[in-house]
Amino acid sequence: MTADDSYDRLDDDDYPAYTMGRAAEMLGTTQGFLRAIGEARLITPLRSAGGHRRYSRYQLRIAARARELVDQGTPIEAACRIIILEDQLEEAQRINAEYRRAAESAAPPASD
Repeated sequence: MTADDSYDRLDDDDYPAYTMGRAAEMLGTTQGFLRAIGEARLITPLRSAGGHRRYSRYQLRIAARARELVDQGTPIEAACRIIILEDQLEEAQRINAEYRRAAESAAPPASD
């Protein structure tokens, strides 16, 4: 591995750089909360060679959204489901926008 490869990881949102303790500290939550959203299958942390959970920045953003909902009184299972549905909606909107752009570029120009 070259130094350039190591630096590329700094910009990789999916690189599992954070330990469970550090992730919990960054989110202002507990390790138990991270375990709970893992058990609810909202996020699946990767494991280090020693078997420890490692979280990516992308996963921390998802966990932060879950914490926000739970702090507002939403049960954790419902918060996880809401986040999954939000993600599915965002993906559907992205695909829809791609189809619209493709249809607009394929449509013949309007004649006056």
